Amino acid sequence: MPGFLPQRLLDWFQKNGGDFDSISVGFQTFSDLDDIWGVVALKNIPEGHVLFSIPRSVTLSTRTSTLPSRFGAAWKDLHLDQGWTGLILCMMWESANPDSKWSEYLATLPTQFDTPMFWNETDLKELDGTSVVEKLGREEAEQSYREKLLPVIQSRPDLFPPESAEHYSLANYHLMGSRILSRSFNVEKWNSGEEEKGTAGAPTENRDDEMDVDSYGGPEGLGDSHHSEADEEEEEEEEEDSSDIAMVPMADMLNARYRSENAKLFDDENELKMVSTKPIKAGEQIWNTYGDLPNAELLRRYGHVDLLPLPKGGAGNPGDVVEIRGDIALSIILGRGSSLSEDLLRERIDWWLEEGGDDVFVFEVDPELPTLLVSFIRLLLLDQDEWKSTKTKSKPPKPKIDAQILSIVHEVLETRLKAYPTTLQEDETKLAELLLKNERHAIIVRMGEKRVLHDSLNMIRDLQAKHHQVTQSGGDNKRKFSGGGGKPQKRSRK
Repeated sequence: MPGFLPQRLLDWFQKNGGDFDSISVGFQTFSDLDDIWGVVALKNIPEGHVLFSIPRSVTLSTRTSTLPSRFGAAWKDLHLDQGWTGLILCMMWESANPDSKWSEYLATLPTQFDTPMFWNETDLKELDGTSVVEKLGREEAEQSYREKLLPVIQSRPDLFPPESAEHYSLANYHLMGSRILSRSFNVEKWNSGEEEKGTAGAPTENRDDEMDVDSYGGPEGLGDSHHSEADEEEEEEEEEDSSDIAMVPMADMLNARYRSENAKLFDDENELKMVSTKPIKAGEQIWNTYGDLPNAELLRRYGHVDLLPLPKGGAGNPGDVVEIRGDIALSIILGRGSSLSEDLLRERIDWWLEEGGDDVFVFEVDPELPTLLVSFIRLLLLDQDEWKSTKTKSKPPKPKIDAQILSIVHEVLETRLKAYPTTLQEDETKLAELLLKNERHAIIVRMGEKRVLHDSLNMIRDLQAKHHQVTQSGGDNKRKFSGGGGKPQKRSRK
């Protein structure tokens, strides 16, 4: 954060009731993280130590800003209570008002981001083949600004005077959206009723939004910092209360790195507390968590990547994954001379989605064949009578692996690998050169995904060899061939 003055943030924080243990923790830039600011232990800190406390009134959300009350019922009528548009507008309005409680805090936030949302077309080309570009949501965001936010601004010159137009520009809209994307938390409303008993001290969490922030949620419930992955079991069916999304001053100063978390934000009735979750030695950085996301997501959301030692050698992100769209499997099956038309097969895919399945499948660093991909491919291979039976029973095909399935998955992976304009070896050579940050980050993302694909291809070849051995041996081995496995995958939310 160029020009960031930590004392300015600390003075504002304490003036507004925040409690900060300045004996135990302080601010520091870290050269291994491109000189970004973070929080460091000034002394040995035991587990369970409160690093700082944040009054709920200091968090900035549509619940705490006074702007929604200025609209009254019109706030909901204009759909400003849905998604992030309302919070973005609140942040624009608060930053335009020098008397706002949060004006000093907002002035300390980053004004530039290294996320691909702000890259030029040349740099974006470096991400060809990755899942990053299609998830940026730039066009959707700008459409939301033009069609939803701008008419609201223009309709209320009493709240948004023309002379303050620069605060409500498209550029500022992107800026505020990126601040929320990279720094917000999910701070649920505190209710004192019976249903809240036993939740005091639960960690706070993040969730998804309409501007392409995938669903977040801490591994222990209400939890982690502003960047954790979703608790898929419950949040899949629940509609998020957008007023829970909040900027949490001071908590957003903590950085994150894969499996390095040593602090977590906890939720009490009147305040939030950042608490150490393990002993921290003097001089060590204090880390929150992004939910151990792959580099593609870290770059898309936060503008950085993780480079850590990998089990098989080299450096990268142990949480890297590759997403493979079901359309690839569909094209391959059609290309192999399916007796069914594309329209008939797409009808099956529509049914699959309606039943709660996903048409994006994930391969991870530890290669396993996703059972849902096997089931999906089997669905497309069914004859019409089998398809009618499956549809009637409302049950997808069992993920039985055979030579045909393995052959299709192998071709799917090979096809996915061809989406990149370079090879893994070419990327490794290029990375050794002196590169600008964006290109370097893009190459690291590409390399991580390609490693997953190469390892997955080796896994499929091993399964093919085992399947061949089983079928050749005959006898008792006529039982079902079992291979792969993988974690259950839920419908991804983008």
